Amino acid sequence: MKDALNMKIESMTLTGTGIPSGKAGVWCFLASEITVFGGLIGSYLVVRLGSGGWPEAAAHLSFSLALFNTLVLLTSSMTMVLAFDAVEKGDSKKLRTFLFLTILLGLVFLGVKAFEYAGKLAHGFTPGTGVFWSFYYGMTGLHALHVLAGVIVNIILFMEALGNALKPNEHRVELAGLYWHFVDIVWIFLFPLLYLT
Repeated sequence: MKDALNMKIESMTLTGTGIPSGKAGVWCFLASEITVFGGLIGSYLVVRLGSGGWPEAAAHLSFSLALFNTLVLLTSSMTMVLAFDAVEKGDSKKLRTFLFLTILLGLVFLGVKAFEYAGKLAHGFTPGTGVFWSFYYGMTGLHALHVLAGVIVNIILFMEALGNALKPNEHRVELAGLYWHFVDIVWIFLFPLLYLT
């Protein structure tokens, strides 16, 4: 156990504060992402307060699909936590299982979002239809790209876990988890702003 802990610490480079450099890098990246999504959400609120007709446009969105996707994303956060817990316990089989489930749930989220986009576009609601739709496609599209990036990262980790190549770098599961939870938190803000108005 002590040897495993020492190996884990050796595989991480520490900053001057004692925080692993990988974790510090992810936190810095997430801080920059907060400014991006914070700016978008702030702009949405300012423009919405200054104009009318938004509830009528938002009424065309599917609350039930968005609620389902919210549950999918929250469940994926739980499976990501369980994947990290498997790393802590040295259980490779559970690590692979929970990483796979996280990937699957991420793909389900993206599939539902693509279905929702297709339905709205088929009814003529494009990003150019109005200000609400510009914000809707802009914010949810950027969020979906972040989910896709998280899925790709988790696929890489899963493939490494399958080939036993992840062992010296298992702390990367925690870093991927930080990013994944951030993506979930952003959706928690977008869901009520767009679908509950």
